[in-house]
Amino acid sequence: MIKMATLAGIGTGIGCRTRITLPELFPQSRLLRPSLQTRKTTNTFISISYIPKRSFSISASISDISNGVNDRQVRVRFAPSPTGNLHVGGARTALFNYLYARSKGGKFVLRIEDTDLERSTKESEEAVLRDLSWLGLDWDEGPGIGGDYGPYRQSERNDLYKQYAEKLLQSGQVYRCFCSNEELEQMKEIAKEKNLPPVYSGKWATATDEEVQEELAKGTPFTYRFRVPKEGSLKINDLIRGEVSWNLDTLGDFVVMRSNGQPVYNFCVTVDDATMAITHVIRAEEHLPNTLRQALIYKALGFPMPSFAHVSLILAPDRSKLSKRHGATSVGQYREMGYLPQAIVNYLALLGWSDGTNDEFFTLEQMVEKFSIDRVNKSGAIFDAVKLRWMNGLHLKALPAEELLKSVGEQWRSAGLLNESEGAFIQDAFKLLEGGMDLITDADKLLLDLLSYPLHATLSSSEGREILEDGLPAVAESLLAAYDSGELLGALEEGKSGWQKWVKAFGKSLKRKGKSLFMPLRVLLTGKLHGPDMGEGIVLIYRAGTSGIVAPQVGFVTLEQRLESLKQVDWEAFSKVEPATVASH
Repeated sequence: MIKMATLAGIGTGIGCRTRITLPELFPQSRLLRPSLQTRKTTNTFISISYIPKRSFSISASISDISNGVNDRQVRVRFAPSPTGNLHVGGARTALFNYLYARSKGGKFVLRIEDTDLERSTKESEEAVLRDLSWLGLDWDEGPGIGGDYGPYRQSERNDLYKQYAEKLLQSGQVYRCFCSNEELEQMKEIAKEKNLPPVYSGKWATATDEEVQEELAKGTPFTYRFRVPKEGSLKINDLIRGEVSWNLDTLGDFVVMRSNGQPVYNFCVTVDDATMAITHVIRAEEHLPNTLRQALIYKALGFPMPSFAHVSLILAPDRSKLSKRHGATSVGQYREMGYLPQAIVNYLALLGWSDGTNDEFFTLEQMVEKFSIDRVNKSGAIFDAVKLRWMNGLHLKALPAEELLKSVGEQWRSAGLLNESEGAFIQDAFKLLEGGMDLITDADKLLLDLLSYPLHATLSSSEGREILEDGLPAVAESLLAAYDSGELLGALEEGKSGWQKWVKAFGKSLKRKGKSLFMPLRVLLTGKLHGPDMGEGIVLIYRAGTSGIVAPQVGFVTLEQRLESLKQVDWEAFSKVEPATVASH
């Protein structure tokens, strides 16, 4: 069992030492008997026991939906704040909500929590919606779709929060607090000096009507504070973490409405989840401490409490919280880097969940079929960028060949490498290079490498020196003779079959075969020691030079230009140069 102690600053309205009776917190109309109340809610048995005028406890025991305890439709929500880009941790939370809803035949609700008016922007909201759609996590209710429980932006629900705040005020479960910021700071200092939790002193919890009316008449700003029992506990059975409990003696009376009329996070979230009929709250573990305040508000308003599931954080390789200093952390960044949405979704699901087998490759549809919340791990998951890249390669290779070919062709053209995005050259280049791709953007480097001609760097390397000393100048002389006679270009005009016939005859004339033939030819024609199939590559290089498909800014050296440059090479000078320690391509 996890025990939680919640401490929060007075400035946020957390903390109180007032002693109240349970009937003050729960109106008599909602009490079934003087000593015990048991309510059956969505997947939750909540029991509230109390000793009048002294303390209370709330316990929530979660029961699996499949046992028929409750037949309400599953409703989950993802509620991002539009203050930045969609973090991969937020995307995983959205994914787990989506998978749970779809696996249970329920509803996936998107709600925008934009009460932070200074930091929230329309641009961020649009980016979050775009990223969720790109990932394939389509919502059933929310912005752009609507639904029966809207509006779906908190900034448009302020009247609702005020309505429920007034309800709590009328029932005595919240009260007006007229403390100034200076008074609150002084309370903090006093608590610090006495080595006590920085909780609110409860100054206005027991104020008389006359005292309150006097401050109202003066126009003194006030907040609404929630009355918290001095003693008692809350216990929930988290769907991921098991039993979690809190003692109330470290939680003071907390603010639910600020003096400017804006609701605080815990209040508006509770009102939203309740009025939107959310049955399961699946969220990051950093929200676990909020559960205590929210549970008190649920009960005070007479709302059924949902089931809770707190997902572990995504950690960096050093086991710290994943942040920008560790590299890309937003969905948008990975999209721009060329990652596939299905690969990101697959990888994020594996950060804390498995289907109980060693399988790792899943489509979104397969994950919906296999997902269960009880297989979500409560320990932190390490984000491994190398494995994500590998996962993307698997999904890339799983795409239909025509779709992948089209994507690569469009990538080459949009990157400014080629003047066209389809055709025979692109088909053959794709076929030759696709094995080296884990990302669509890898296609750029592979094509540029094919088109490059780093002959001098290769010959200056230690590995290149070995080829140079194995009679490379003599092979170059014979190759140039075949070029000048038109024999080589004529063979390449026929394609790969022409090249194969020519190279066989060429090797026979030099009495070379295997590595002693192909390695010097590769160096002379491609400028590199390694690469894809040489015959197909050289045919492509030849065709690229004759078709004009390569964009001029790429700096492509045509096959004819390469051969002409070979005529200018001073082989004797190369043999005298000390080889570089760095190997060639």
